[in-house]
Amino acid sequence: MSSSSVTPLLINYMAGARIGELPPRVLEKAKHHILDTLAAMVSGSILKPGVLARQYIGQQQGPAEAQVVGSSMVVSAVNAAIANGMMAHADETDDSNGSAGIHPGCAVLPAALAMGERENVSGADLVKAVVLGYDIGSRTTKALGREAMRARNHLPFSIGGTIGATAAAGCLAGLQEEQYRDLLSYGAQQASGIMTYPRDVEHIEKAFIFGGMNARNGVMAAEMIQMGFTGVYDTFDGDGNFLVAYSDNPNGEELVAELGTRYEVMLTNIKKFCVGFPIQSPAEGMMSIINEHNIGADDVDKILVRIAESGAHTVNDREMPDINLQYIFAVALLDGRVSFEAAHSFERMSDPKVLDLRSRITLIGDPELSRAQPDYQAIVEVTTKDGRNLVERVTSFRGRAENPLTTGEVGEKALDLMEPILGQAQSKELIDAINNLESLPSVRELRPLLSV
Repeated sequence: MSSSSVTPLLINYMAGARIGELPPRVLEKAKHHILDTLAAMVSGSILKPGVLARQYIGQQQGPAEAQVVGSSMVVSAVNAAIANGMMAHADETDDSNGSAGIHPGCAVLPAALAMGERENVSGADLVKAVVLGYDIGSRTTKALGREAMRARNHLPFSIGGTIGATAAAGCLAGLQEEQYRDLLSYGAQQASGIMTYPRDVEHIEKAFIFGGMNARNGVMAAEMIQMGFTGVYDTFDGDGNFLVAYSDNPNGEELVAELGTRYEVMLTNIKKFCVGFPIQSPAEGMMSIINEHNIGADDVDKILVRIAESGAHTVNDREMPDINLQYIFAVALLDGRVSFEAAHSFERMSDPKVLDLRSRITLIGDPELSRAQPDYQAIVEVTTKDGRNLVERVTSFRGRAENPLTTGEVGEKALDLMEPILGQAQSKELIDAINNLESLPSVRELRPLLSV
């Protein structure tokens, strides 16, 4: 091991994560992300990736340790992590850390919840494990360089997600500090993923490689170390180490930079709208114009939308409704809002009224917006039939880390996602339980609230 290894500092931080208290603002933000991810699991339980995950897990055997959300099934922690992770990313509802380039919630929370149920931990411990998972997973891709990873065809979402899930599950496994060396080694060996995911038109494999696979990897690593499995002393240093395997120019110091003062959960976005991330800013701009000028579908002649080039490539007239900007704008004009139901209706994509509106909406990838900071800005220009030109520029959409949703707003989104499945009373009880999660004696008490 070299004198510059970051591992001693890293494992010391991980081993101490359950000791002490989180700053109040971090605790509140972490609970927002836990609720947001649970709501994604519940809503994802009835979508195709979630349905298939539940069917697959139903065929497996193992001890009754953790619940499959949206059902009464209690299965092994590893299997629960797979199913819940896939549900959490069954569509484009879950959170994202833009600076790290990953979706941390769909990997970290399913791993932490499964291990937490297995070990019967408190709500306070669950929150701390989730915060740790966001910290370590996000720092992993920052150390490797997310754009450099993508250039090499390595998938940041699954690689950072696996390390984050491993940290979160290990935090609740009762390990000694030196065992975190082995834990990281087993997590690093399982980290994988390639950049073919945009070709997954049904979002099923994407749900697995963004959520289920990573959560499974983390829980499996933690369970193995609990049982006495041993591994490499320092997976981040020496010949063939994890960092050089995934980057030509890694910055290992980023793994431990500002630990305990810069919490990555504070840098993570929550989507206000249940649509693809590049649509968040333009959707906010469109809704602002609708509400401010009281316009609807019958008032619109044409719409021009400009966003960053990479975002435009991702959401321009895609096959799936929740990543099709033209479709989302059309239903927003027809309904006066963007609901979860509308964002996932394949049937409405072929509605004549929707098709007519979609034909009048042009999306452009703008090089200037590709370079703009903050990123993911949008300019929406609506030309009305009576000759008005209505323009809205969104520089920081509601829900971004620097423009966060309030507790009430997170609850409103969660209720919209969960009420059709859990009912209003049960959904509100679950929201209240998560808002007071640090007072919950055992995370197993959440099971009735997550059951159908």
